[in-house]
Amino acid sequence: MKRGYRHEEAAPRFDKIIFNKVKEGLGGKLRLILSGAAPLSASVETFLRVVTCAHVLQGYGLTESCAGSFVAQPNELSMIGTVGPPLPNVDVCLMSVPEMGYDALAATTPRGEVLLRGPSLFSGYYKRQDLTKEVLLDGWFHTGDIGEWQPDGTMKIIDRKKNIFKLSQGEYVSVENLETIFSLVPVLDAIWIYGNSFESFLVAVVNPNKELLEKWAAENGVAGEFCTICENSKTNAYILGELTSIAKEKKLKGFEFVKAVHLDPLPFDMDRDLITPTFKKKRAQFLKYYQNVVDGMYKSRR
Repeated sequence: MKRGYRHEEAAPRFDKIIFNKVKEGLGGKLRLILSGAAPLSASVETFLRVVTCAHVLQGYGLTESCAGSFVAQPNELSMIGTVGPPLPNVDVCLMSVPEMGYDALAATTPRGEVLLRGPSLFSGYYKRQDLTKEVLLDGWFHTGDIGEWQPDGTMKIIDRKKNIFKLSQGEYVSVENLETIFSLVPVLDAIWIYGNSFESFLVAVVNPNKELLEKWAAENGVAGEFCTICENSKTNAYILGELTSIAKEKKLKGFEFVKAVHLDPLPFDMDRDLITPTFKKKRAQFLKYYQNVVDGMYKSRR
C-alpha cells in the first residue's frame, strides 16, 4: 500500500472504514506528526503513516544545537527510517571512529560521529569549561551520535560513540555505571549490558561465578555440568532475580533494570575479541558476537 503524496488516494476504502476512525480520534485534522528524542524503526514509522492518514517525519537535534538540525521531508518515502537532510542553519560532517569500525570516508556507506557547526549552536556549558572543551573542538560540536550518510543526502542515526545510549522512551542510560552496580552481585564474574533506541528495556549477558553457581545449583536441585546449569531456566530466573534485587537496593530507576539475561559459561576473553589487553569491553564486538542472543532476549519479552 503506497502512501506518499496524497494519503486519501492510497487506499480510500480502508481509510473510510478503518483508518479515518483513528484520524478522528486524533482530532480529525491531523496532517503531520514529527518525532524526535529517539529514532523510530522504519516499520513503526510506516505503520503510523498508514493508520493516522498523516505524514510522519523524523528529526534530529540536541539541546546544544537549539533543537532541530535534521528533519525528513513529508513526500519522500525514501526518507523513512532516517532523520532527513540537514537544516540550512547547520554545517554537518562525519568523523571516523576507527575503534568502533566506522569510516567517514568509506566509498560505499560513510559512517562516523556526527559533528555540527553553525550559528544556532550553543557557546558552551554554563560554568563548565572542562565539559565544553570536550565537545567543542575547532568550532565543531561533537554529538557523540554515530550517523550514516544515505545516498540521497539524508542521515540515519545508528549508534552512540560514548557508553551512554537512549531507550525508545527517550531515557538516557549510562551503561558503565550500571555494569558497576550489577557487578556487585556475588554470583557474577562479569556482565555486559545492552540497550538501544528501538527498545524500551535493557538486556544483559553475564559470566556466572562457577563455584558459587554450582553451590546454588546443588542446594536448589539443579543438576548437571556448569554449562547445563547455565542453560537451565530456573538458573536464569535466579540470576535475573539477583540483578533485580541489587537494582532495588541501589534505588535504580525502572528503565535501568535488566529485564532479560543470558548466561554464558565462557568468560569474556581476548580470543573472541570481546575485550582489550587491558580488559576493557569492545562493545561493538560484543553486540556482533551476541547479536542472535540479544535478538532472542528481546523477542522473548514481547
